[in-house]
Amino acid sequence: MEILFNERSVLKTKPHPSELGFGKEFTDYMFIMNYEEGKDWFDPRIVPYEKIQIEPSAMVFHYAQADFEGMKAYKTTSGNINLFRPEMNMERLNQSNERICIPKFDGKFVLSAIKKLIEIEKDWIPEAPDTALYIRPFIIATDPFLGVRPSLTYQLMVILSPVGAYYKEGINPVSIYVETDYVRAVRGGVGNAKVAGNYAASIKAQMEAKAKGFAQVLWLDAVERKYVEEVGTMNIFFNIDGTIITPKLSGSILPGITRNSVITFLKDKGYTVEERKITIDEVFTASHEGKLKEVFGTGTAAVISPVGKLSYYNELIEINDNKIGETCKLIYDNITGIQNGTVEDKFNWIVTI
Repeated sequence: MEILFNERSVLKTKPHPSELGFGKEFTDYMFIMNYEEGKDWFDPRIVPYEKIQIEPSAMVFHYAQADFEGMKAYKTTSGNINLFRPEMNMERLNQSNERICIPKFDGKFVLSAIKKLIEIEKDWIPEAPDTALYIRPFIIATDPFLGVRPSLTYQLMVILSPVGAYYKEGINPVSIYVETDYVRAVRGGVGNAKVAGNYAASIKAQMEAKAKGFAQVLWLDAVERKYVEEVGTMNIFFNIDGTIITPKLSGSILPGITRNSVITFLKDKGYTVEERKITIDEVFTASHEGKLKEVFGTGTAAVISPVGKLSYYNELIEINDNKIGETCKLIYDNITGIQNGTVEDKFNWIVTI
């Protein structure tokens, strides 16, 4: 399919890199493609970023048939534009589609459209440290119908946003609250899909944690309320006596692309990495015994985020004197170095535009 380009007459003023937050500014253009039963995906186009027209009865508003991905583009010192494992984002979005009955799309074609969009918007990619161009592909159900069934029409869109650090702490350790009242997902549900409803369900706990002074929540399993699952926006890792432990993907945990990359990187460096069930009591016992060396989260938005404090019921533990640990810094320097082109990409993770 040919991708049409509708050029806008006046371009926006770009923000200064020092003013960037996360997800607040949006570029000049976006990509849109439609789906209609019987026609498959059609009419791919790059158009000015603007409001979209959609009926109040569109099924996305009533039955939450929507999913999304998060990616980043980085500008290297040599002037190249790097994407980090983007084919995995396309695969995961189609996996999410499968779970909530959205028709799959051609991942290679959509990735080519994203590349073309970024080429047009390359001047929006910030070059200051810890900045990037965030890429948000998403799909919404657009059928004007009130009734519980899959929509017959959809829109796939991609918007771009120049961003700084996701957490205000940056690479400095964050404080995490272990959630004991609410649950995120249960096996057999949609916890392993990147669907919009997952995040709506997490907001209440996140706001309560924020009011207590914590950056995010750590979710426990929904059945026994004792096994660690993931942080609201990240997968989670524990360094216990030199062994790196992360919860096993069990059907209720999002299979993070950065998670996968960190596991691969650490094994290549000779670390022992275990993907297994781990209870919150094991984590706190390891802390009491002086064995909990580091805790860190991984995700596209934050990349690597060290955890300096964990709160569980009435106990607050501090990890590594609330400082970034050696393993965490090694991962951060190498993963971001690969993304920015300053570290050799021995794993062939980078796609250059």
